[in-house]
Amino acid sequence: MISTFIHIRLLDIIDIFLVALLFYQLYMLIRGTVAYSITLGIVAIYIFWWVVRTMQMELLSTILGSVLGVGVIALIIVFQQEIRRFLIYVGSRYVDGNRISFEKLLNISFDTKPQIKIRSILKAVMQFSLEKTGALIVIKKKSNLDMFAQTGDVLNAETSSRLFIAIFNKTSPLHDGAVIVENDKVKAARVILPVTEKMDLPPEYGLRHRAGLGISEITDSLVIIVSEETGQISISENGILQKNIPSRTLKQKLEEDFS
Repeated sequence: MISTFIHIRLLDIIDIFLVALLFYQLYMLIRGTVAYSITLGIVAIYIFWWVVRTMQMELLSTILGSVLGVGVIALIIVFQQEIRRFLIYVGSRYVDGNRISFEKLLNISFDTKPQIKIRSILKAVMQFSLEKTGALIVIKKKSNLDMFAQTGDVLNAETSSRLFIAIFNKTSPLHDGAVIVENDKVKAARVILPVTEKMDLPPEYGLRHRAGLGISEITDSLVIIVSEETGQISISENGILQKNIPSRTLKQKLEEDFS
């Protein structure tokens, strides 16, 4: 009697890991959006088609098979925004300049933390909160933000609380948009950010909060948001928005990530 065994190679393990990583990133990208509900619907149709085919119901199986046969084209049309966001996600997280960064791809870091001027940022944010001045500050970590900086005005100016206050002054031509901070520089102002497509957000979240959440979904940046209506401080990171953050918590977060 000859017994056969399944031989698992190292490449098979790597293959399974990469597929699992791809599906996880896709799930993180579409969760809470309309695309997530559409994906569940497609999966349900596929399972139904598989059951129908197993039961040899030829007519219904043929109809469903024809629908699923053009599924790739339909998916590209339906999920064009999500595909675009996924490509931006890959480009901003795993591409450094004109080359693929294997350190970022494998989550290996040889660099020290970005050195930002924490006191200048805190001082400006506290004043914005007190005066109820709307502000949106994106602080770079590892993800490349050059493509977003190009949508605004590139400054490359020394970080200072006075500069933040001047930018977000309601009479300033630069106040409408986000500011990108890279190391000890204010890289750009009046930056246009991608808006999240999550449908389950509270109605009090305006465009500023949605933009801050959107950029945190596709990059690893830390985003600070000050509400113009309430003066409350929020932070967004990894697609998660935390509202009404005390100043001491914000200071601790900045020191942990950048000190």
